[in-house]
Amino acid sequence: MSAHDGHEASAHLIGSVPLADAATVFRTVAAELGSCLRRIPDGETGDRIRWIFFQRTMLLNHPAMEIDPTVPPFALYQWDGKLLRELPWLRFREDVDPGTVTFETGYAQAARESYQVFQQLQQGGDIPPGVRFQVCLPTPMASAYMYVSPKSRDAYIPVYEAALMRALQDILAGIPADQLAIQWDVCQEVLVYEDFFDDRPTDYREQIAAELARLGNAAPAAADMGYHLCYGSPADEHLIMPKDMAMMVEMANRVNDAVTRRIDFLHMPVPKDRTDAAYFRPLADLTRSDDTTLYLGLIHHDDRAGDQARIRAAQAFIPAFGVASECGWGRTDPQRVPSLLASHRLAVEFLRQA
Repeated sequence: MSAHDGHEASAHLIGSVPLADAATVFRTVAAELGSCLRRIPDGETGDRIRWIFFQRTMLLNHPAMEIDPTVPPFALYQWDGKLLRELPWLRFREDVDPGTVTFETGYAQAARESYQVFQQLQQGGDIPPGVRFQVCLPTPMASAYMYVSPKSRDAYIPVYEAALMRALQDILAGIPADQLAIQWDVCQEVLVYEDFFDDRPTDYREQIAAELARLGNAAPAAADMGYHLCYGSPADEHLIMPKDMAMMVEMANRVNDAVTRRIDFLHMPVPKDRTDAAYFRPLADLTRSDDTTLYLGLIHHDDRAGDQARIRAAQAFIPAFGVASECGWGRTDPQRVPSLLASHRLAVEFLRQA
C-alpha cells in the first residue's frame, strides 16, 4: 500500500517511545492511532531507548575491542554548537584479527520478545488486524562513525554488518515475514553526506548507496522494508539543521536505483520552522515507485497549526504522503507522548479530508 496510489494517508512512528515497556507502547499507540498506522514499533524501551548507545557498551565490554589512546576523544556537537558529550574512540586490539570477530547485537532477542507481546495483543483485539510489527535496526555506519576509531573503521564495518545480518536472520526465524516491517535507521550516512565528521571517503556516495541496498535487499519480499533518514537527536535536537530536502532526495534516489527489492516506506524529517517552499521544493525530483509511501517528519509537539502549514507547503511539490515526527521520542519528555500521538491522528485526518 502507498499513500499516493489511492490508499488513505497514514502515520508512521520512527521507533523509540519513552514508556515503561513494549506492552504499554503497543496499547497506548494502538488506542490512539490504530486506524492510522500500518506498522507499530515496540518503543525501543529499556537499553535501546538511547538508540545505539547500548551498542557502545557492548563494544566496550567486548574482548576484541579497547579504547584507542592514539586519537583524541570524539566531541559530539549539535546544530547550535552545544557540546553534548566527549567519548573515547574504540578500536580492535592489536593482537586481534578482525576477520575472526563476532558481535552479538541483542536486536534479535529484543525483537522476538516484543513480537510475542505484539502477537498476544493483536490476537486479543488491542492491535488492529493487518498492522505489522516494526523492527528498527541501525546501519553498520551508525556505530562505526559514532564509537569506532577512524583507524579501525574500515575493518569494523564489515564485521558489524555481518552481525546485523545474523540478527536479521534470527528475527526472521522467529517472526513471520508477512507480519514484519524492517526499518533501517539511516543517520550517520546523512551526516557523512553533510560533512559532519572530520573525515569521509571520497566515494562516500557510492559506499552509502551500496550499503543501504545490501541492507534493504536482505529483507524478504513478504516483509515491509523502509528507510528512516535522520539528522540525529541525542538531546532531542538535530546534530545538523538541513538546509532543504535536496540531499535527502539525492540519497533516496541513489538507493532507489541500487536496491533490487520493493521499498515500502521512506521517512524524511522537516524542522519546525520550515513552512517555506524552498525547503520542500527538492521533493519534486524524488524518484519512487507506487509501492513506496513517503512519510514526512513534520509533526511537532503542540504545534498543530504549524503541522498543517508544513503539510500545505509540502503538498505544493508532492501530492500525497503520510506523516511522522522528525525522529524517535526516546529523549523526549514522556508526558508529551499523548499529545504527540494526538497530533499524528489529527494530521492524518487533515490529510484525508484534503
